[in-house]
Amino acid sequence: MFSKSPAFNLKAVLLETGLAADTLRAWERRYGLPTPNRSAGGHRLYSQYDIETIKWLIARQAEGLSISRAVEMWNEHIASGLDPLAGYTSSSFSSAQAASANAAPDTTLDMIRAQWITACMNYSEANAEQALNKAFSIFPVESVCMEVLQKGMSEIGGLWYENRATVQQEHFASGLAMRRLDALLSASPTPTRPQTVLIGCPPGEWHTFTPLMLSLFLRRRGLNVIYLGANVPAERFEETVSKTKANLVILVAQSLTSAATLQTTAFTLLGLNIPVGYGGRIFVMRDSLKDYIPGHYLSNAVDSSIEQVEKILKGKDKAKETKVVSQEYSAALHAFTSRRAHIESTIREMIQPLSVDPEHLNTGIHFLGDIITAALQFGDMEHVSDEVEWLKVLLQSHQRPAQELSDFMNGYFHAVDKHINGSGTPIKAWLRVQANQK
Repeated sequence: MFSKSPAFNLKAVLLETGLAADTLRAWERRYGLPTPNRSAGGHRLYSQYDIETIKWLIARQAEGLSISRAVEMWNEHIASGLDPLAGYTSSSFSSAQAASANAAPDTTLDMIRAQWITACMNYSEANAEQALNKAFSIFPVESVCMEVLQKGMSEIGGLWYENRATVQQEHFASGLAMRRLDALLSASPTPTRPQTVLIGCPPGEWHTFTPLMLSLFLRRRGLNVIYLGANVPAERFEETVSKTKANLVILVAQSLTSAATLQTTAFTLLGLNIPVGYGGRIFVMRDSLKDYIPGHYLSNAVDSSIEQVEKILKGKDKAKETKVVSQEYSAALHAFTSRRAHIESTIREMIQPLSVDPEHLNTGIHFLGDIITAALQFGDMEHVSDEVEWLKVLLQSHQRPAQELSDFMNGYFHAVDKHINGSGTPIKAWLRVQANQK
C-alpha cells in the first residue's frame, strides 16, 4: 500500500509524473484529485499515494479516456468501497514490464527510448524532453532511468563506437540525461532513515551517470545519500567518511584503469573499518578483478545492486577474502612504474620515423601505459587484451591501417626490453603476441 504521509513538494511531483503545474492545479480545482496537504506556509505537500493517483489518471488518459471520465471511474471505485490503487505497483522496478504490455504501441519503454534517441541524434532538446515527460507520466522513475536513459545512452555510445554517431551527439544526449537525473535527485524527499551512504567515482573515473542514478534510487528509499561525483581522490573519501560517520561507501568504475584506482581507494577505506560496495562495466567484462578488491561487489544490474546495498547495511553480506598478486607481477609493476618515463621516451624516438601523428602517438603511449599498470596491479596482463580489442575495432571503423597498431606494439616491446629487461617478462610476453597479430 502506498504511503499517505506527505513527503514530496510540488517540484518533485512534476518531475516524477511529467505533468505540467497548471494541469495539476486544474485537476485539483475541478475534480478534487489529488488532495495534497498544506504546509504551515501554505505550500502543497504530496504523499506517495497522491503521486500514484496522478499516474493512475494519466494511465487512463493514455488508454483513451478523458480526464473527466477517468475521475468518474476513480470515484466509482471509491463509492464501491474499493481502492483504485489496490494491487497497483507503479513505483516498483517490476511494474515497467506490466505497464509496457498494456500501453499503446508508441508508449512502451522501448518505443519511448527510440524516440528519445532519435531526438538526441537530431539535437532536438524539446522532443527529447517530451519523450521523457511522457515516460515519467506512465512508468516508475526507476524504470524510465534504466530503460530509457541508461539503455539509450548505451545505444548512442554503440553508434559512436561504430562511427555512426558523432562525439557531439553523444555529449548532447549525455548532457540531457545528466540534467534530468540531477533534477530528480534535487527534488527527492528528505531522508527518513538514519544510515548515510557516500557514492562517487575513484580517481581517474569521469563517467558519473551510474553513480548519480544509484544516488537517486537510494535517496528515494529514504537513505541519506551524499553524492561526491567524478574523480574523487582517495583521501577525500577518507576525510568525508570521518566527517559524516558514513555507514557505507559506494565506488563505481567503468574502465580497467579506474578499477585500479578503485582498488587503491578501497584499501585506504579498509583501515577505517567502513564497508565498501563497488560496481561498474569493467567488473562485468573482467570478473576476476573482483578477487583483488576488498569490499562487496554490488551486482551486474542497478536494481539488484539496490537490494545488495540493503543487505550490506543490515550486516547480512560479508566481503570475501582478497587475493594477492604473484611476486612476478609485483616485481614487474614496481619496475614498470619506476622506469615508465624512460620507456615512453624511447618509444617516441623509435616510432617517430613512422610518421605517426604526434598527438595520436602521445595519447596511445599514455593509454597503454595506464592499462599495463592497472593489469599488473591485478596480476594478469590479459586484462589489457579487452581494451586493445576495443581499440582495434575503433581504429578499423575509422579506417586506420592494422599495421599501425602492430608497429606500435613492437616498438613498445623493445622499449620495455631495453629498460627493465627480466623484470618485465609478463609485459613483454603480452606485447610480443600483440605485435605479431594482424
